[in-house]
Amino acid sequence: MSTDDQMQSRAMRLSLVMGFVMLVLKMSAYLLTGSAAILGDAAESVVHVAAVVFAAYSLWLAAQPADENHRYGHSKIAFFSAGIEGGLIVLAAVFIIYESIRRWIGGLTVSHLGDGVLLTLATVVINGMLGFYLIRTGRRHRSLILESNGRHVLTDGWTSLGALAGLGLMHLTGWPWWDPVCGLLMAGNILVSGYDLLRQSVAGLMDHADPALTRDLDAALVRETAARGVTFHALRHRNAGQVHYVDVHFLFPDDITLREAHRLTTEIERAVIQGTSHPVHITTHLECEGDHEELHPGDRL
Repeated sequence: MSTDDQMQSRAMRLSLVMGFVMLVLKMSAYLLTGSAAILGDAAESVVHVAAVVFAAYSLWLAAQPADENHRYGHSKIAFFSAGIEGGLIVLAAVFIIYESIRRWIGGLTVSHLGDGVLLTLATVVINGMLGFYLIRTGRRHRSLILESNGRHVLTDGWTSLGALAGLGLMHLTGWPWWDPVCGLLMAGNILVSGYDLLRQSVAGLMDHADPALTRDLDAALVRETAARGVTFHALRHRNAGQVHYVDVHFLFPDDITLREAHRLTTEIERAVIQGTSHPVHITTHLECEGDHEELHPGDRL
């Protein structure tokens, strides 16, 4: 296992352990207070633990080498993981909305505010630190799985902060409806985070081209091919989770030898790989200018 894989596995194990700790703390706070906001917070933690379990499996699977049935490897599981996390976040938000409205209509009873606030405050601090750590580690190692999990952890922290705000306003004003109101506000924030993860998941699964990477690749190819008297076309790329696969066609003069064309192609590929901010794997198709239109009519994309 590489150093990157070890760092990612360590971060995911920490996330899983802390997810269970957060769930215990939040359920304890809810049992003490009976708060709708804290119940919603605890419900989000149940969802979070389920999501972390799948994220841990996804991280393991993404690290497995290519095999007979998966010639490009398994790294696209990252988009499934992000989609599942986003979907579970949305489900948690729906539950919080339902529970907040039900408690608002059915009556509000909250007790032991002091103990509940202390337990919930502890979860805010822990989730904030853990979330930023996971996001930083995910970006450093280009792991969408870890980054998505970190964003989910931060969402969990925002949920806890909203619960604290509701309890604090109840204590200051004596108005019990602050509890479900803050629960509804938290649900709105969670829905936005869940939608963003779902959008990112769909974009990856549908091979949505990153405009920034397109510009980087195009600029690097223009620079490197022009320096060697070569032209290119049919540039395509797709995100496979941990690496971007790039396809491009090179057009060479008719009198060039295969040995020289291959040498120039290899130089261009290496320069482009070094000149882009994303890990890329380039596959090239070599063509001659003289008979290109005859062999590939209309192929100039």
